[in-house]
Amino acid sequence: MNHDYLDPINSLHVPELADTTFAMDLLLRAKEGVRNIAVALTESASPDVRTLLRNQLMQGIAMHQEITELMINKKWFHPHELSEQYKLDQLSANNTLMIGKMNLFPVETNRKGMFDRTPDDH
Repeated sequence: MNHDYLDPINSLHVPELADTTFAMDLLLRAKEGVRNIAVALTESASPDVRTLLRNQLMQGIAMHQEITELMINKKWFHPHELSEQYKLDQLSANNTLMIGKMNLFPVETNRKGMFDRTPDDH
């Protein structure tokens, strides 16, 4: 691997890694939202508030399901195949460790001449 992390060639597959990370974060936030709304529903006494929270709970569950299906279809999440999910989790952990070891702010950051055209002079 080229250890010049500012070299554009090292950004291959980064958008896909970012998409999987964002999707998992969104899934966790949706789950957290469902849990919080369910707690609020059990604590509320007003029928109007309970109706509002019940509707939000159903929307939150539906959103969680949509995110889960998207991730399963893209093979980013394997809730029924634990060995496959374990492999993804290991890959994610290894990528995290690798990124943590990168020298992302080297002394030399001049990349003049690395791109196919020069930046606009504005």
